[in-house]
Amino acid sequence: MRVQHPKVHQRDDRNGTYWFFRYWHDELLPDGTIKTTRKFHTIGPGKGENKLTRREAETVRDKVLNELNAAPTRPEASVLAKEPVDVNTILFGKLAEMWREDYVDNPKVKLATPTREKYRTRLDHHILPRWKDVRLGEMRAKDILDWLQHECSSWYMMVDLRNIMGGIFTRAQEWEILPETFASPLRRVKVGRKWTVRPDRILNDDETAAVFARLEDPHLLICEICICTGTRVSEAVGLQLRHLDLNTGTIKIAQRHCRGDVDEPKTKNSKRLLALGTLTQRLEAWIARKGITDPNDWLFEQEEDRTKPMWDSGVRKALKIAAVDAGCDFPGFGLHSFRRANITMRQEVGGSAIEASKIAGHATVSQTADYTIVQLQRQDELTRAIQDRVARAREKQQVKEAREQAGKAAEKDAA
Repeated sequence: MRVQHPKVHQRDDRNGTYWFFRYWHDELLPDGTIKTTRKFHTIGPGKGENKLTRREAETVRDKVLNELNAAPTRPEASVLAKEPVDVNTILFGKLAEMWREDYVDNPKVKLATPTREKYRTRLDHHILPRWKDVRLGEMRAKDILDWLQHECSSWYMMVDLRNIMGGIFTRAQEWEILPETFASPLRRVKVGRKWTVRPDRILNDDETAAVFARLEDPHLLICEICICTGTRVSEAVGLQLRHLDLNTGTIKIAQRHCRGDVDEPKTKNSKRLLALGTLTQRLEAWIARKGITDPNDWLFEQEEDRTKPMWDSGVRKALKIAAVDAGCDFPGFGLHSFRRANITMRQEVGGSAIEASKIAGHATVSQTADYTIVQLQRQDELTRAIQDRVARAREKQQVKEAREQAGKAAEKDAA
């Protein structure tokens, strides 16, 4: 039996005011798969003659649900008519496709466009080719872990695929397709300690200066914004004149532009106000040079169409060429390296981890810790500072001991 107890809602439309509820209906197909659809049931009028109160509407709903929850999936199959449908026979691919249709592709669900594309890519190229025809009852944590270790080239990809598959089961339980007692095999999949494919690295000061010397505006100005303020490149290219305040020397991060999609920033904490410092004069000169006057004008527009913001791909290409030419390119180097550099340098110059976290727009300080890189130069500075401190203490102790010995010698001579 399916256990579902949806809420009763009241609606006003051209058909009048009425009570209704939605429910899930299972249909077992001849091939053994289960087709689950969302259905709409009208209870009765909410206003006018013969109107029902909410309590009366809920009573009617309960009567209908008693029949629906106990109804056989296939009335024509006598055996199935006597037995409830076993959720273990559901194909994972059917569940994943429903998740795609009702969650990923649902325009009413506020997902960022890059996130939607990532989910679709993960499903089509990784998850469905392996698990499409596997029934839920046949999925084992060990098989999933073995597949993740074989399929993924990084720890982050393993976590990503595991979380997506786990999210499919979670949504299925929220939608009452799976019972709350269903034990998802993903809960037992542990990917282990974090590991990285590439070493954590950022450019040092000299390397950064060499790369910047080979860039020109607007690419140079965008890179300067990223390294000086810690913005993501999508936030930098999503800036409009209305987000800039030259009087206070600040920019307001209120949107981002990614591959033609303009939307809110990545997270709630990403909405923040950032100080520009000396970049204020740079941006003021850039605005005058480009003739930017309207508040909705983009600070970095496309050359062929000023009504559209610049894509970050051009900046990435120019940065990569400059790094190769300067002889300081390395695997994984890109615009996001400047965000890591900003977070690192803020703490090197005396800022606290909490300050760096707030400015970066991170949800937690532990996330900021993952971005922080303690470079050898910084380690050497800290080590030398400790050594100087120890040396001063030892010198002080030696002076103290010398004075004591001199005092004792003087007392002996006097005696």
